[in-house]
Amino acid sequence: MEVILLERVEKLGAIGDIVTVKNGYARNFLLPNKKALRSNAANRKVFEANRAQIEADNAKRREVAVTESKDIDGKTLTLIRQASNVGQLYGSVSARDLAELLTADGAHVAKSQIVLDKPIKSIGLHTVRVVLHAEVSVSIKVNVARSPEEADLQEKGVDVMAEMFERDEAGFTEDYDPNAEPGATADAPREDREEAQAEA
Repeated sequence: MEVILLERVEKLGAIGDIVTVKNGYARNFLLPNKKALRSNAANRKVFEANRAQIEADNAKRREVAVTESKDIDGKTLTLIRQASNVGQLYGSVSARDLAELLTADGAHVAKSQIVLDKPIKSIGLHTVRVVLHAEVSVSIKVNVARSPEEADLQEKGVDVMAEMFERDEAGFTEDYDPNAEPGATADAPREDREEAQAEA
C-alpha cells in the first residue's frame, strides 16, 4: 500500500514522502496512529494544502521533546528484582516498568516510547533507548540488581556476577602434594605420610 507520511518514521522516510509499505503495517500502525495517509489524489491535495501546518505542528512537538529529553538523557534507573544465583531474573523488566519509573521521577514518557531491543532478563547494567519524537531519542541506563548494595557496586563498575563466581572458585581449593602416596590425605602430618611411604 502506498502512503503519505505525516511525520518522520524511522527506516521509512520524512514528512511528505510517499512510500510503499505492507498493508498490515499501514492498517494496524501508520493509519490509526495518524503517522500517514493513504496515497490517493484527494489525500495528496489535502496534504499539500496543509503541509505548512503539519510541518509547524511537527516542529512544535520536536521542541517539546528536545526540552523533555534534557531531563531524561543519561539518567540511571535502579530496579531491585529477585534473581537466581546465575543472575537470571524471575520474569523480565518490561517497557511499562521503565515508563512507570520515569513518570514517578517527573518525566512524561509513554510505554510505547521505550524501545527494548531485547527483553531485560538478567541483572547488570543495560542501555535502553527512549524515543520522545520521531527525530529525538535519548539513552537511559537501567541498573537491575538483587539488592541496593549490589546496585551500588554495579554503579561503580563492578561486575557482580563475575565477582560472585570468583568468590565461589576461590572458596574451593585443595592442598596438593605431588609426592603423596595414593590414599594418603593432604592434611595428614608429613611424618605420617613418610611412615606410610616407608611401610609401602
